[in-house]
Amino acid sequence: MGLGASWALLMASPHPSLAGTPTMWPLWPLAALLALSQALPFEQKGFWDFTLDDGLPMLNDEEASGADTTSGIPDLDSLPPTYSAMCPFGCHCHLRVVQCSDLGLKAVPKEISPDTTLLDLQNNDISEIRKDDFKGLQHLYALVLVNNKISKIHEKAFSPLRKLQKLYISKNHLVEIPPNLPSSLVELRIHDNRIRKVPKGVFSGLSNMNCIEMGGNPLENSGFEPGAFDGLKLNYLRISEAKLTGIPKDLPETLNELHLDHNKIQAIELEDLLRYSKLYRLGLGHNQIRMIENGSLSFLPTLRELHLDNNKLSRVPAGLPDLKLLQVVYLHTNNITEVGVNDFCPVGFGVKRAYYNGISLFGNPVPYWEVQPATFRCATDRLAIQFGNYKK
Repeated sequence: MGLGASWALLMASPHPSLAGTPTMWPLWPLAALLALSQALPFEQKGFWDFTLDDGLPMLNDEEASGADTTSGIPDLDSLPPTYSAMCPFGCHCHLRVVQCSDLGLKAVPKEISPDTTLLDLQNNDISEIRKDDFKGLQHLYALVLVNNKISKIHEKAFSPLRKLQKLYISKNHLVEIPPNLPSSLVELRIHDNRIRKVPKGVFSGLSNMNCIEMGGNPLENSGFEPGAFDGLKLNYLRISEAKLTGIPKDLPETLNELHLDHNKIQAIELEDLLRYSKLYRLGLGHNQIRMIENGSLSFLPTLRELHLDNNKLSRVPAGLPDLKLLQVVYLHTNNITEVGVNDFCPVGFGVKRAYYNGISLFGNPVPYWEVQPATFRCATDRLAIQFGNYKK
């Protein structure tokens, strides 16, 4: 069961009396919450999915997804008995989930049960997070503050949240990354704010963090101080829809997925990808890339998926045949006028370890009838190739 489906089960009540009042609970919500604990952190669906990925599916393995199976919902047996009589006015409280979304709240409500593990405050009018707003919530696992008006967070507001692993604070008015984030944090989603600077030390002590989504902020390359990501061992990083003109320097070398779509990147130079040898997926679509320096892709031996669509490339990037695990390449909507017989596949057999299952070339001024069939000899079948008529 996916995380979104489990949330939907938790939010649905067979009887109105179940909202915020103690009663005899049927077994299905408990089963749903237990199923929730088996969900992989980055295979999120529905309500929990803020990644907005729009590509062909990746390999179905744990490494490709950047999943960390060590993090999950806390064991219910390890927690004290539920304080089911405590539920803020207007909210819905089911087991240890407190749902207070879409209520027009101006502040974090009081009387939240101290054994709460999931607190949903999205779609309200909260403008400030104060020092004691989360006092006593030492068992909180996930905090959702999406789509409020938050512009100020007290430096000690998150201090009580010693077990917090997921913090979703996107679509607010923040101008800086909150200080003193809990050391237990695994996933931070802070996209669509007003952040212009990532200072050195802001992620200090966050050795458990493996996913940061910070797209939709007006970040320029100069906004990243040297050492801003020091100490992080991220699997997943998205800085899409920003103002980047190049690939930022000194990102964590542990990255499996890097998404820099919808920026103003103009070129990929030789040293830009030097430290990212563990990348499985690289998203560079919707930029202004005209040139990829020869040899740049050779530093990505484990790459499975490459997004270069909606750029200004005039030819297929050099080095694709040498990427033995590459399976998906997006090159549509560029200025490519010619496709060579060896642009995608290596010469000889047994070199490539994984066949292509997706190559997109539509929206390019290439005469597709001149492309030799042998060009795609290392694709699974002809349906994996997406050609199309070019329209000016």
